[in-house]
Amino acid sequence: MAFESLAPLLNRLPAVKRPEGHIHFKKKLAWTLGILVLYFAMANIPLFGLDKSSIDLFELYRAFFAGASGSLMVLGIGPIVTASIVLQLLVGANVIKMDLSDPHQQAIFQGLQKLLVFIMIALEALPQILGGYMRPDAGLAAQLGVGVNIITLLLFIQIFIGGVIILYMDEVVSKWGIGSGVGLFIIAGVSQQIVTGVFNWKTDETGFPIGLIPKWIYIASPSSNIGLDYLLTGDGMLFLLVRGGILALLSTIVIYLMVVYVESTRIEIPLAHAAVRGARGRFPVKLIYASVLPMILVRALQANIQLMGLILSGRGITVLGEYKEAQPVGGLMYYLSPINSPNDWIPSLVSSQFTSLGVAPPAIWQIVLHVLTDATMLIIGGIVFALFWIETTGMGAKNVAEKIQRSGMQIPGYRRSSGTLERVMQRYIPKVTVIGGAFIGVLTLIASLLGTLGGAGGTGLLLTVSIMYRLYEDIASQQMMEMHPMMRSFFGKE
Repeated sequence: MAFESLAPLLNRLPAVKRPEGHIHFKKKLAWTLGILVLYFAMANIPLFGLDKSSIDLFELYRAFFAGASGSLMVLGIGPIVTASIVLQLLVGANVIKMDLSDPHQQAIFQGLQKLLVFIMIALEALPQILGGYMRPDAGLAAQLGVGVNIITLLLFIQIFIGGVIILYMDEVVSKWGIGSGVGLFIIAGVSQQIVTGVFNWKTDETGFPIGLIPKWIYIASPSSNIGLDYLLTGDGMLFLLVRGGILALLSTIVIYLMVVYVESTRIEIPLAHAAVRGARGRFPVKLIYASVLPMILVRALQANIQLMGLILSGRGITVLGEYKEAQPVGGLMYYLSPINSPNDWIPSLVSSQFTSLGVAPPAIWQIVLHVLTDATMLIIGGIVFALFWIETTGMGAKNVAEKIQRSGMQIPGYRRSSGTLERVMQRYIPKVTVIGGAFIGVLTLIASLLGTLGGAGGTGLLLTVSIMYRLYEDIASQQMMEMHPMMRSFFGKE
């Protein structure tokens, strides 16, 4: 294989050592909480030398990139996700020929992904710095008596270090903690946005408090000058639903309940132990078998497309679309941009948004086409990335069959062989993966259309609820394995 020659280089990449033997649940929990505290600390360390007039290109994607503007965590998990997208697409299109069911080739794949993350950190940082979006502080350079180029270099070094640290933080959680670092950081970022969206007393540019509760108190107060007569009109009702946060609150509650319900929907395949009579179990194939993480890949793909369009537009190349204040206002990039809230599809709100930017608003058919394009990307992308995801993470029919075979379990009424198990799993896993990928795409679209508390975005909230549910299940299974050590062999933990 062409990449076999890279194996020595990939093996030399710095890596977090895997634990030898079993790690106690309390120790895993301590590692997870420690990394979470470190994440919040780094998200509050500002970049030295960054000018306040800098523009955050990924502001709309913060919810699922788990980054923090102007801090060491400015890139968040963006490079990790982008590297995963690139490799999965290359392997899926057979540009890179790999058999991911082979443990050796799977190890090479993971090594390539780590190498690509280092490259992506540089590729995502440099365009923002050299394109003039993340600007060096000229005043600080003058005070220090150095050139602006030195401050620019310092900015790049800080961003690169932050990107590398978050890569290894993810690896620490995956090997020594509970769940995955990527999921943990998304939960942390979105939860912070939701809490801020409920209690923040600061006012926005229109003078309204940002937080939901302070906003309601302000609307009900006489000083707001918002009369009951106005609230009972059509414009007033729209004002309450969108600006008043009622739609976001209802959407947040509905999405939470829907995700919990869908996560509990599953097909359970009965299992029995071949040697221990009476020992039975079930292998659950969830409706969202590949989880909602493929949605990160879809949104990250859109984010990178928008970044490319924005950089080209900044260079005067507007063939793909034009931008105003980092927002696409025309061309192909407008249709490829993600829907984030009612402001992106309700005609009156879209019109006011474009008018404030000094641009003619799009026609109704253009708004409809924008929504349909986003829906297509979410549903088709959800299916494609879900299929790639289960193959690259060892969740495919073949890997699951081998894991069950090694545990000594079998499906009652079938011959005990990995081939038989694989054929049974093949009936369920690919079909459920496709259905689940499409369903989660539809759910993400609905969440994005309605908006959420704190501006976390439908995708961010959907990811957070699903990841939290799975984290809860993971914690429960970890505790069960502490009480019943024999179960570790089935899950391959020892």
